[in-house]
Amino acid sequence: MRGRHGDAFSTYKRAALRDYVNSTRHGDASVRLVNGAIKETGSPPWRRSFPHVIVASLSSFLFGYHLSVVNETLESISVALSFHGNTMAEGLVVSTCLAGAFVGSVLSGLIADGVGRRRSFQLCTLPMIIGALMSAMTNDLWGMLIGRLFVGTGMGLGPPVAALYVSEISPTSVRGTFGSLLQIATCLGLMTSLFIGIPAKDTVDWWRVCFAVSVIPAAALAILMEFCAESPHWLLKRGRAAEAEFVFEKLLGGVYVKSAIAELTKGAKGEETDTVHLTELISGRHFRMIFLGSVLFALQQLSGINAIFYFSSSVFKSAGAPSDIANICVGLVNLSGSIGAMILMDKLGRKALLLGSFSGMAVAMGTQAAAASSFASGWLSMYLSVGGMLMVVLAFSLGAGPVPGLLLSEIFPGRIRAKAMAFCMSVHWVFNFSIGLLFLQLLEQLGPQLVYACFAGFCLLAVGFVKKNVVETKGKSLQEIEIALLPPA
Repeated sequence: MRGRHGDAFSTYKRAALRDYVNSTRHGDASVRLVNGAIKETGSPPWRRSFPHVIVASLSSFLFGYHLSVVNETLESISVALSFHGNTMAEGLVVSTCLAGAFVGSVLSGLIADGVGRRRSFQLCTLPMIIGALMSAMTNDLWGMLIGRLFVGTGMGLGPPVAALYVSEISPTSVRGTFGSLLQIATCLGLMTSLFIGIPAKDTVDWWRVCFAVSVIPAAALAILMEFCAESPHWLLKRGRAAEAEFVFEKLLGGVYVKSAIAELTKGAKGEETDTVHLTELISGRHFRMIFLGSVLFALQQLSGINAIFYFSSSVFKSAGAPSDIANICVGLVNLSGSIGAMILMDKLGRKALLLGSFSGMAVAMGTQAAAASSFASGWLSMYLSVGGMLMVVLAFSLGAGPVPGLLLSEIFPGRIRAKAMAFCMSVHWVFNFSIGLLFLQLLEQLGPQLVYACFAGFCLLAVGFVKKNVVETKGKSLQEIEIALLPPA
């Protein structure tokens, strides 16, 4: 019978909107679906869970900060550590943290399921603090690379745990909005690193300050998370039902506790304590969802967005534009798009934002390729290059940036959610590392026109993939999605 389970997504489309039993009682906060799940008829107050989401978003702030901290400072670092002009060494400084992020991502599922979401956040701050201080104090390239490796380990652990945590503590009606806050926090981290890095060109060793100040938000995350609620999904998975009820009351309000526990228990189906093996993720009834997540993250990176974030200073400089002003514009556009995504996420839905985002990026990358062609020169080339880059960032921040992490945390069943996110994020970091390491060399050997044309082609490929495979999860609880999407065992 397993062969009939291959098209989980068509199952989802047929069963996503199930009829309600006409027995809703007056004054109840929930109704029972025909499949036995519980659906809330009202919306729990978002203010209860909002502070916990804000604290969790500090991990995304740190992610964005360390992702871009070498953007303005790379030239100063290369001079101070004696590898100026060595593009391979420069690429390693950028991409070594991404190799560490791969390691952190691989371990994130085991850690998140083993010690809980709160302790995972606290653990991710430890290598970030150690690595940032090592990078700030080093006097050679190897010290910088080891420091970046440590930082990357924390970067890899943070994002999947943040996506899990926010999806599991957020009311259904604002889950997309709260998920978008993680992208906004990433944008703020990117902007902060750009602003702090501006004096690096004129002030000796200022780049050391840029690394050292990141210790402050990392320490704040570790301390504040001590006062945040644990994920009730994780507590119930560990058999701590009484604590899960208490947390639900804290996050949603007392009137929603019974319906939330009943729905979560129904979705679990008694499987939560089973061990999840790698073979279970890459075969059988879970394969289609894992494949979707992995390809979506791979296409996100192959769109070329992180080449923009890592090397925008170099690109703007080659186009004749002041890099500091241009990078500030990149940060503001990124933030504006992320705010737009937050507003639209629970209105237009995840799939619509992904389609519009990748389509816009394809056009913008085509503009970049046109700017590098022989038909554009002088001021026209500069305006097309800068304008195309800003268009890429805006389109990315509206969908391709915030949606994949949120979408995958929604579609994966609770039993495999942490480990499935870890697997897909590992794919993300492999492609992220490759782009960071090879972009400058590809730019030199192939030329910008061909490189940007390839990025545009991957964006178009992503449009087709999303249209065919991605399902809409807007307005549905995690348990509704699991019951509708996952074929029977």
